[in-house]
Amino acid sequence: MEVATFSKYSWIDFVFSVIGVCTFLADWGSDVWLAAEFYRRGDFTWFWVLVGLLALSSFVVQMFSWFWFQYDRGLPGSRAHTEGAAAFLADRVKLSCALHVLQLGFLCRHISAIRQGFRVWWRKEGGSEFAVYQTHDLSMLRLIETFCESAPQLTLMIYVMLHTNKARTVQFVSIAASTTSIAWMVVDYHRSLRSFLPDKAKQGWGSSLVYFLWNLLLIAPRVAALALCASVLSGYMAAHFLMLWSVFALWAWRQGTDFMDSVTGEWLYRATVGLIWYFSWFNVKDGQTRSRSFIYHSFISTDGAILLTTWWCHRDPVQTQSYDLALLIALPLFHLFGLLFKALYYCCFHPKLWRPPARDPGPPNDLPDAQVSIRDFSILDSALSSKLVNKRMAGHVGRFYSREMVL
Repeated sequence: MEVATFSKYSWIDFVFSVIGVCTFLADWGSDVWLAAEFYRRGDFTWFWVLVGLLALSSFVVQMFSWFWFQYDRGLPGSRAHTEGAAAFLADRVKLSCALHVLQLGFLCRHISAIRQGFRVWWRKEGGSEFAVYQTHDLSMLRLIETFCESAPQLTLMIYVMLHTNKARTVQFVSIAASTTSIAWMVVDYHRSLRSFLPDKAKQGWGSSLVYFLWNLLLIAPRVAALALCASVLSGYMAAHFLMLWSVFALWAWRQGTDFMDSVTGEWLYRATVGLIWYFSWFNVKDGQTRSRSFIYHSFISTDGAILLTTWWCHRDPVQTQSYDLALLIALPLFHLFGLLFKALYYCCFHPKLWRPPARDPGPPNDLPDAQVSIRDFSILDSALSSKLVNKRMAGHVGRFYSREMVL
């Protein structure tokens, strides 16, 4: 079989890395500002809830980063790659452990990716393989951080505004930062997955826009429905989350996920998938994708309708008269449009639809995405001849771009 290759680290990858760390720092700064504002005004309940969300999100992301660091150290030739790349953490196990305990491992990965990207792109040094490897890990970590922190925080901020019936500048800033973080993650993650498909059409702006709208129009009504229901029955929403999260985590286990390299890491991944599914669809296993997606969207649509109906029946008609009817109409419409944009993406923009001209001589290398093994991927780099493939992201490509059209 002819081995598929994909492009080296480019200036676009470097720009995405820089924007990623800037978004991370801006989001972190807005979180600190908001927490300080809650504390200064005496809103200690919101303060501790926000601190709890931040602490839990940081812990989960650091755990993933640490598990991956341990795995990457065992890769063949990993020492040569990290030394040649002059990575920030290199092979310093004790330093890396300390940084992760101090909740700085994710930030250091950002710094390492920017440093390595600058050396490869600007100075034209070797190590393009390792730079691309780092960007793929960061893309997945940002996805995890988004649904562990930004999405719950966005729900909390909307709930606080509804509960108090007033908004402050810091709350609008926090909502904008969380929304931007979610939107950027969606585009960045999509782009990172598409980089594994060299023989497919390049990702265009139209494809990115449709993919962005699909996710935005499905996530936004979900977050709004959760916040609205919480504003009238806040005590029941904790039970609602725990029940659905447990069911989703068990569903991930039943699907036999194999993303991590240890039993403990795999259960952490399944628990995280359960949290992601609480807000948005995420494909974790190839085969029967359409049926699983249909079950998920049917369940979430029904749950959203129940949440919205519950809010409508228990709302204060006087306090909510300025927006209640608009939300009751707009949220289901946005959800419907999100499903339509998802169907549009898989009908018109899915990479399976774009086939390159046949290559002669030799067998074709454009296999169905779900059949491509991670051993079929390599990265061209004149300075490095050994393969360094991010198997975690390569595995997600086979699941995300499944042979079945997900509608």
